[in-house]
Amino acid sequence: MKIKLDENLPLELASMLRGLGNEVDTSQDEGLAGESDERIWQATQQESRFLITQDLDFSDLRKFRPGSHRGILVLRLDAPSQHSLIVSVERIFRRENVVAWIGCLVVATERRIRIVRPQELRDS
Repeated sequence: MKIKLDENLPLELASMLRGLGNEVDTSQDEGLAGESDERIWQATQQESRFLITQDLDFSDLRKFRPGSHRGILVLRLDAPSQHSLIVSVERIFRRENVVAWIGCLVVATERRIRIVRPQELRDS
């Protein structure tokens, strides 16, 4: 899976995700640290990558409509330390069929994962 990590995530996540067979770019590696959400989003779209972030702005269904992108995973942990973020993402990528999340908006907490799929918006 082609992934972009937003700058609000630990760089160690990139190594862990690569170890699981993913192709990972980070905002920092691309010189996008400190850039606007719009600029991060443009780079993510141009590269057809799945975005992982803690930024709630990316959970706006009107702006980031499922099916119009490769997918977004928004992490919403109660105490988002570097360690807890790495452990949570590793657990998610080992247990869940994340490839099925292509085109979806996914919000993950410690207790649950909410997935908004493109067809759910069409059906409602």
